[in-house]
Amino acid sequence: MRILSIFLLFIVFFSCKKEKSSVVESEIVVENNGTRFRESYRPQYHFTPPEKWMNDPNGLLFYNDTYHLFYQYYPDDIVWGPMHWGHATSKDLVAWKHQPVALYPDKLGYIFSGSAVMDLENTSGLGTKENPPMVAIFTYHLMEGETAGRNDFQTQGIAYSLDEGQTWTKYKDNPVIANPTGIRDFRDPKVMWHAPSQQWILTLVAGDHAKFYSSKNLTSWEYLSDFGKDIGAHGGVWECPDLFELTVEGSDEKRWVLLISINPGAPNGGSGTQYFVGDFDGTTFTTAQKDIKWIDYGTDNYAGVTYNGLPDSERTFIGWMSNWNYARDTPTENWRSAMTLSRKLTLHKNNDYYLKNYPVAAINDYSYGSNTYKKITNNYSLTSANFNEMRIDFEIEGALHDFELKFSNIPNDQLSLGYDMEKDVFYVDRRRSGKVNFEPRFAKKVHEAPAITDGNDKTTFSIFMDASSIEFFVDQGATAITDQIFPNEPYTVMTFTSKKHELKNVKVSKVKRIWE
Repeated sequence: MRILSIFLLFIVFFSCKKEKSSVVESEIVVENNGTRFRESYRPQYHFTPPEKWMNDPNGLLFYNDTYHLFYQYYPDDIVWGPMHWGHATSKDLVAWKHQPVALYPDKLGYIFSGSAVMDLENTSGLGTKENPPMVAIFTYHLMEGETAGRNDFQTQGIAYSLDEGQTWTKYKDNPVIANPTGIRDFRDPKVMWHAPSQQWILTLVAGDHAKFYSSKNLTSWEYLSDFGKDIGAHGGVWECPDLFELTVEGSDEKRWVLLISINPGAPNGGSGTQYFVGDFDGTTFTTAQKDIKWIDYGTDNYAGVTYNGLPDSERTFIGWMSNWNYARDTPTENWRSAMTLSRKLTLHKNNDYYLKNYPVAAINDYSYGSNTYKKITNNYSLTSANFNEMRIDFEIEGALHDFELKFSNIPNDQLSLGYDMEKDVFYVDRRRSGKVNFEPRFAKKVHEAPAITDGNDKTTFSIFMDASSIEFFVDQGATAITDQIFPNEPYTVMTFTSKKHELKNVKVSKVKRIWE
């Protein structure tokens, strides 16, 4: 959970003092009248809050055929403020139902990022085996402590629900993990059940590294080990860790994966998420990895974590579709920020290990009205009333050479993506994509990604474009680039250029809006 500048913190601190009673009592609007979710730039098939500010996804949990998405939420303004946990539920990870606010700030502080688990054996004693508790583990951020110049203002607390997340009770003896030695950035606990050692494992971040803790009951925690002080990207503060095991596709080999978000220091500026592939023995995470690996090379996929409660062989990821460089400045009015599409994570090996992340299969059920083309040649253009609520799938055969897809509209906004053979990179260029001047870093550069593919004779591509975002995937997510866009009008023309390639098996589909 990114901490804002000292100047902004003082503003938030004093406004919180003034508005404290309204913060505690505020409720989000959970009903949708059909037109309210048609505001300018409101995504139509990505999750957004009903109103006001949102950032990190929290507490991702699957239980009783329901997916729970909690998230960092400030219900009183469209800029960052005293953090709550918002809440939404889904049956398929695409369409969402807004729920009442789950967790509110209290005397121990704001409710920063964390995770949630179902304590099915009632190890915590907070419920029963017949009615097991849903337990949220989160960071308390005591603003008064920070403004007073202390370094111990972040601690870890828990809350529990006995009605599947509808109402919550804070644990009476919070915090359950005190700040050990005055670590300024000590936050974002992600908890999992580790079956081999029969204990809960908690991963959190402490400035420039991760820390691991264990517990038998979710309330008493023992420190285990550290990881990362001398490995990985260190251009900014480490945040939002996630540790889980995956089977390498096409084999019986299992490896552990550790996600770490970092801000700043991402490859294309500001916020991004790196990952490590290694081993975890119940106490220590180790890796032989030398290269820095990123889950997404766009600038708008941050703080993502995966769902607890899925079968062991599955991992589904959601990220915050924004960047701390400009998150407070994007040109929306009633609400701010969206989540990425829910993505399935898979682990692969081709000389080295790499993660794929690609939208969950349920998104196919929302695709309709498709037009298909066996091939599209150089300088060919397709037109549409609105490419900003669509998906486009295509293939390119043979070794990759330069190609580009350019989206444009009547105001001559231009969004381009493609492959640069000389650099061996895929790219998204939003520098002329529409509204770009609200913050200098938004359109500073072309966003490039090393060309990671499956190495086959055919490369597959998918583009998911919504009102204010584009998600570009190569070979089912071997390479991913996620970027926000704010065109002055929807894009209506798509033009393909390449001296060497044709696009094959092109499929252009509308995507059903999720708010109806």
